[in-house]
Amino acid sequence: MPLHRLCSPRVTCLSAVAAVLVAVLLASATPAHATGRGLVDDYRSAYATPGVAAAVIDGSSVETTVRGRDGDGNAVTTGTPFRIASMSKSMTATAVMLLVDRGRVVLDDPVVTVLPDFRMADPRFTAITVRHLLSHTSGLSASTNNEYVFPPPHDARQAVARLADETLAAGPGSKSVYHNTNFTIAARIVEVVSGEPFDEFLRAEPFTPLGMTHTRSTPGCSDRAEVLPSGYEVVLGFAVAVPEMPGTCAGNGGVISTLDDMVRWLRFNQGGPGAGLLSTAALTELHTVQPGAGDYALGWQARPAAAGTPPMIGHGGTLATWTGDMVFSPTTGRAAVVLTNSVGAPGELSANLLAERIGTPTRPMSNPLDTVNAVLLGLTVVLAALLVTAAVRARRWAVRRRTTRRPLLILRLVPLTLATVLGATLPAVLPILLFGATFDVGYWIVFAWLLPLLPLLSLVSCVLGAVALARRLWCLRHAGQVVPASPAAVGPTTA
Repeated sequence: MPLHRLCSPRVTCLSAVAAVLVAVLLASATPAHATGRGLVDDYRSAYATPGVAAAVIDGSSVETTVRGRDGDGNAVTTGTPFRIASMSKSMTATAVMLLVDRGRVVLDDPVVTVLPDFRMADPRFTAITVRHLLSHTSGLSASTNNEYVFPPPHDARQAVARLADETLAAGPGSKSVYHNTNFTIAARIVEVVSGEPFDEFLRAEPFTPLGMTHTRSTPGCSDRAEVLPSGYEVVLGFAVAVPEMPGTCAGNGGVISTLDDMVRWLRFNQGGPGAGLLSTAALTELHTVQPGAGDYALGWQARPAAAGTPPMIGHGGTLATWTGDMVFSPTTGRAAVVLTNSVGAPGELSANLLAERIGTPTRPMSNPLDTVNAVLLGLTVVLAALLVTAAVRARRWAVRRRTTRRPLLILRLVPLTLATVLGATLPAVLPILLFGATFDVGYWIVFAWLLPLLPLLSLVSCVLGAVALARRLWCLRHAGQVVPASPAAVGPTTA
């Protein structure tokens, strides 16, 4: 976070007045710069974000703000590469629409007509269309298709092949469910129809003509890329550069770009330079909310307009160590893009940058994860203290209960048993409770990156709970008490 220097030299009244007048003139001449930079600084203060690159587009003008450092410790610039996560979906949708314009893909044709190897264990899959994929209405869902398997599929081809054993959560076109695999299938369609690897098609078709020469993509979320530094894990204000979490990002989140290139991308979508790359009808369709898709278009999302503001189209992006957001008005020529190298809520910043531009009130920014992490840290410390105390005092506890009857003794061991079991399964059970997802130990890895204090709490609960439980059982045996066959099962009462 930037440091502000304050000084108080003795000055004359005249020089003080002159200084005030100069400040007022500078503020009135460049209010957007001052306020926009202040908003970026406020965001970094709230989220302790190591590096931010942001831009506001207003017609032909572009104002950029860069702050902080990248994962190599270098100052962030408008040419610093960032992973843009799910903002990549807009690029995948554009790649498909390029093929639509050429008559090689039809949005409402079944996917199996262009991707014959696409198979699922649910007969309804044959009704999934290309439009369903790009609008998240295919019926695919985390409740039936776990996207966090480890090791993850390496590329789009492997990810599509893995679907052969999966089912749908709903009939195609009947329900809107955001699911990354939709866009991985779309990327595979681009590869099969064009005969080129997805990254090569993106570089040759949309990126190079648009001048986005520093933008590329990788099939894996954690794949190494030239000149790409690490993102950051930030917990309670402490930032550490770490690798990105492994996962399949082909088509759904694998693009790496810079602020300069993302400005070009937004201008293209606004109908500016390079808009002729797509037909007017195709470009309009990309930004049009689709039937049954809620607020989702094709790789873009409609955003509710605040009072007195025009409708907006945008998309955010979130990985474990990168986040970003982009938004534009189809009617006013205004747009904003924010790239960051840690977890946060960049949509708040992009909304504030545009609100400042049109003179509407901005919203205060705060980090709810600070509260969550503080609670998790507090629970971890308290639980560790209790379990360590239980282990240290196990001998005294056992001596006092030498004559305790078995059913009551078992009940006294239940809390430690629960602490051990819940600690071992909590990160995997939470997705089931919150999202209806299937149980998978891979969620341990997900939470280790996204919310590291949660697996720490689980580890403390599991390990120290098991140690305290084992020590109590050992001390009971050596204190002359018969050790229960299983602390989770109540045995018969002995005379």
